[in-house]
Amino acid sequence: MDGVADMGGTGGWGPVHPPSPDEPVFAETWEGRAFALALLSMGRVSGRNLDAFRHALERLDRAAYLSDGYFGRWLNAAELMLVESAILAPGAVDARARGLRGEQVEEPPVPEPDKPDYAATGPGSLRTVEQAPAFAVGDTVRAKDISPAGHTRLPGYVRGHTGVVEIIQPAALLPDTHAHFLGENPQHVYSVRFKSRELWGTGPGTDAEPFALTIELFESYLEPAAGVTA
Repeated sequence: MDGVADMGGTGGWGPVHPPSPDEPVFAETWEGRAFALALLSMGRVSGRNLDAFRHALERLDRAAYLSDGYFGRWLNAAELMLVESAILAPGAVDARARGLRGEQVEEPPVPEPDKPDYAATGPGSLRTVEQAPAFAVGDTVRAKDISPAGHTRLPGYVRGHTGVVEIIQPAALLPDTHAHFLGENPQHVYSVRFKSRELWGTGPGTDAEPFALTIELFESYLEPAAGVTA
């Protein structure tokens, strides 16, 4: 799905400032707690299914994703996963917060958990794929011009565009199914180099040869681009 997280290539966000080497990991105490709560929530719901957590992030509305800041969105995504798995009742977090502010609020009853039936086949996201890669280093490929209904790691700004395979990466779980607990479906992963002018057209900073973007793409995201020079 094309959620709020798919910002690549869009304007209006202002300049990008590199982090300072002296910048703390957590600017405020609550951010560290939010990080810990998100990890605990993932473990409680899905056995640390990172793709399911990313899918929860991309389904947040604009305010929950942007206005609450980086770790605020982690909290919002964790709450969404816990509510969808019936570990928390809808409105339970809001009721608890209002109660802590001194309001007289009755919290909703704790529901019967309905967690996904999920168990990872191994640690981490890397897996072994028996079949040979469909593409080789140096192949010209095109990112498929598709808009999946569910979770995907195929960015909108590369769809329909042509690039060159630079590296064949280790095979990994396919997020498109793994995020929905529909199977790991491991695939080969490729580092594909796209010229800037291929993605964003001509203009300042796009014509010079060194300007390019390399992105990791799963095999099912790609198709041959025979006869095309990228």
